[in-house]
Amino acid sequence: MMRVLIMALMALCAALSARAEPYDGGHARVELISERQVALPGETLYLALDKTLDPDWHVYWRNAGDAGLPPEIFWEDDSPLGERTRDADFTWPLPKLLPVVEGEIMDYGYDDALTLPFQVTIPEDAVGSIRFQGVADYLICKDICIPETAPVSLTIFIGEAQEPNLAHAEKIAAALASAPVPFEGEAVAMLADEETLQLSLAPGEATRLDGQTLRFFPYENEIFHALAQSQSVGANGASLNLPKDPREPLGEALAGVIAATAPDGTRTGYIIRASITDAPLAGTYGTPFRGQSGAASRTSVNLLLLAGLALLGGLVLNLMPCVLPVLTIKAMGMVSAASKGEDAHLRAHGLWYTAGVLISFAALAAAFVALRSMGEFWALGSLLQYPIIVAVLAMGAFLLGLWLLGMFEAGGSLQNLGAASANRGGVIGAFATGALAATAGAPCVGPFVGASLGAVLERPAPEVFFIYLMLGLGQALPFLVLSFVPGLARHLPKPGAWMERVKQFFAFPMFLSAAALLFVLGDQAGTGAVAWLVMGAALVAFGIWALKTAGGRLKPIAMVAGALALIGGLSLPLSTARTLDPSETSSTAYAARYETEPWSPERVAELTAEGRGVFVDFTATWCMICQANKRTTLTKPDVLAAMEAANITFLVADFTNKDPVIAEELKQRGRPGVPMYLLYGPGQHEPALLPQTLSPALMKREIAAVRAD
Repeated sequence: MMRVLIMALMALCAALSARAEPYDGGHARVELISERQVALPGETLYLALDKTLDPDWHVYWRNAGDAGLPPEIFWEDDSPLGERTRDADFTWPLPKLLPVVEGEIMDYGYDDALTLPFQVTIPEDAVGSIRFQGVADYLICKDICIPETAPVSLTIFIGEAQEPNLAHAEKIAAALASAPVPFEGEAVAMLADEETLQLSLAPGEATRLDGQTLRFFPYENEIFHALAQSQSVGANGASLNLPKDPREPLGEALAGVIAATAPDGTRTGYIIRASITDAPLAGTYGTPFRGQSGAASRTSVNLLLLAGLALLGGLVLNLMPCVLPVLTIKAMGMVSAASKGEDAHLRAHGLWYTAGVLISFAALAAAFVALRSMGEFWALGSLLQYPIIVAVLAMGAFLLGLWLLGMFEAGGSLQNLGAASANRGGVIGAFATGALAATAGAPCVGPFVGASLGAVLERPAPEVFFIYLMLGLGQALPFLVLSFVPGLARHLPKPGAWMERVKQFFAFPMFLSAAALLFVLGDQAGTGAVAWLVMGAALVAFGIWALKTAGGRLKPIAMVAGALALIGGLSLPLSTARTLDPSETSSTAYAARYETEPWSPERVAELTAEGRGVFVDFTATWCMICQANKRTTLTKPDVLAAMEAANITFLVADFTNKDPVIAEELKQRGRPGVPMYLLYGPGQHEPALLPQTLSPALMKREIAAVRAD
């Protein structure tokens, strides 16, 4: 009976303790809670300092940031926990940013409520009960900061009953669940320059940072808390540029918490301890030198500004060599329609042309978003990495050239803007011309295009679609304006015999386009695929000729022969367009052609460690701007001599075929495709990101700049 009575009294005391009211410190209700009120001798359990804050007031994390103090508990002299519980003793939930003065003062902490668990171990010789009693000391702030104290106490009874205090146990369990977990992987930090501490993260298989926005909360004060942390995040890891505080010395490691925020707002915390090294982790890729890209800078760019850049980029696409012949076809149709005063038909075809462009760019955006969700990278020009598509485009350019020369008629569907009635073929033709113009322009990374598309690599899907559609609108805008402003259309030249001559003239740029695509196909699939495609083109030309001239008693034979020639000419070359073995199409082969070295992250790290500079040409055979830069600048003797004098090694990264390492590097640098040019000064770990259009003067100026640094 005595034993039962003692247990009943213990349970009653535990219940009374559980119903104890929190102490009101002024702007927070504070109490000491436990996951259980009864424990075994030698057992370890969680207690917690629990606070409920007044609205709009906040308290601080273990590192308060630029101003503030973290909570502590000062225990009475006979406490089994010693003098006090502070900082490292608590399990801290993931903190929030608390801006005080934007760009100047930043604090870290919590609002609304805070539960700080900490562990206690019951002495092996404990009997009866143990009382924990002390004073919680904390700084709480709103418009002003007030130091507050709150007496806290808790009695743990020693016995066999193990039922948890459900309300308190759930609160402590939730706090533990929201706390950062140890980072599984490798983390290092290095001084990129006197003002920047670069943190590189290579996560393990169970940790994924790709698609997340990162923020580093340091345990100490090595960085300026209020300044932005530019970052690059990808499937292979992440890199953050942290603005270093020169007043604070670096120790052997950089310790703190990485907060990773998903697009839906979900936050996950990782505890890291990054050793201080002389080089970043291979494959995680540092953020670009001079702050020209990186996820943080991309997300900070105003969406309307990006839309404006995309609109300008779309306008400039109309001047690209790969688009101009297609637009000429459209322009000739507009000349015809404008001369007949068919304003309604002109507007209809302008709208259908715009629809073709916009739907094509929307399809590109959908492909990019879908591949990004699977961890892949979609670069501008990615379609041209597939030999079968290159072969189709080359054959299409050849057929379009034959049509422009008048070898066959297509029912006027490609230029039927001035038809007497808006027949179905004309509408489809306008739509198809728009789609063809968008497809031809997609591989061109012209001015403004790279900046706008590079800035949305990590943005939510709706913003990606918006920017791609603005790019398409820019490309369609000239014809859309001409379609809806009759006064402008009437200033177009009058139709006449010159139109047929211009039409025939533009057949030859189409043949040249086909030849350029054959050059790409040869790099991808070998000379055999090129020979088959030329043979197929000859068969197609024969088939068209046979069908066009068939007549008399031999007409059935000519028709069959022509049809077979067309089928064979179109199918045989396409069936042989297969990518060569990667060893035959790698950067090694491309680099050998220009007497340079192939690129790899490891080679860059090796050269910079030796104190050498590095220039990297991210290029592709199908990239027109790349080839122009190569001819006008990168093969010029004076440019190569300047590199040699500055101790700079020339590396080539060939993106003609799919290469996941190159794709990842483009993504980390915020570039949607090639060309991309990186210039490392001798001994520098971070490169300058050069413009997409080069000149010898610009190259020599940039080389001189990094050499001077």
